[in-house]
Amino acid sequence: MPSLRSRILHHTLDRVTSALDAHLSVQEQRTRLDELARRNIRLPKGVTVCITQAGGVHAEWIAPAGIGPQATILYLHGGGYSICSLDTHRGLAARLSQAGNSRLLLVDYRLAPEHPFPAALDDALAAYRWLLAEDVSADRLVVAGDSAGGGLALATALSLRCTGEPLPAALALISPWTDLTFSGESICTRAAVDPVLKIQGAPLVNYYTAGRDASDPLISPLFADLGGMPPMLIQVGSDEILLSDSTRLVEKACTAGVDARLEIWPGMWHVFQVFAPYLPEAQQAIDAMGEYIITCISSDVGEQRRQN
Repeated sequence: MPSLRSRILHHTLDRVTSALDAHLSVQEQRTRLDELARRNIRLPKGVTVCITQAGGVHAEWIAPAGIGPQATILYLHGGGYSICSLDTHRGLAARLSQAGNSRLLLVDYRLAPEHPFPAALDDALAAYRWLLAEDVSADRLVVAGDSAGGGLALATALSLRCTGEPLPAALALISPWTDLTFSGESICTRAAVDPVLKIQGAPLVNYYTAGRDASDPLISPLFADLGGMPPMLIQVGSDEILLSDSTRLVEKACTAGVDARLEIWPGMWHVFQVFAPYLPEAQQAIDAMGEYIITCISSDVGEQRRQN
């Protein structure tokens, strides 16, 4: 049963949806969301943030106190490839870093429409390759992301597989946007209950694709051959229009022999995890994802992957 806080918040998310009003320009949406984040998001205690350049891409190292370089999370924020920023996702990233007992690289990849596909993918790959060049072992590296960032994490792994480069130990995906063609049934069946996302988000697709086919597997990873992909955990809310993006992804991944785990959180919405610590379910989900990350980057799991 969803908590009382979640039920109240479910009905008061108009502040977020108004910030994403399709009638606003992309720049206005970015400004509103950044201002909202700066007023309401606080980092957990003991977390340090250090600005860096990851393969020429602006990024931030986020690390809880006492965490060394043994395990790393590469995090790609959501926002429809056009909005959101390090400011909007620093809090979520910091809490995942704590839960996963890992340092985390939060990547400020380029956004559309100024920088359409494949700019975001190029930046994600540049950051990943930079980590490897900095002696981060792929067996101790997890690529994570939410919404568009979740789809981008998948596309990053697909690109690495195609070029024969080392794959990360696992993928940790929050409400991943895997189908930019909007063909999932939940687009319609969850439309009346989703408090955050509406189909009016479709213009963001045009910003990102810039005339390319939205079913391209590097744009919509749901349509890719998923054979040989790393293990993955997907968390999604039951009340979001992108629910089918996750359920179909897990079904297809499992059919391809991938260890894909799905958590559907009852009564939750798109990327509800960003509301930690105000929402108990949000922190519970982050903690569960952190436990998964710790398991995937353990020495035993890494050794098993090398033997396979």
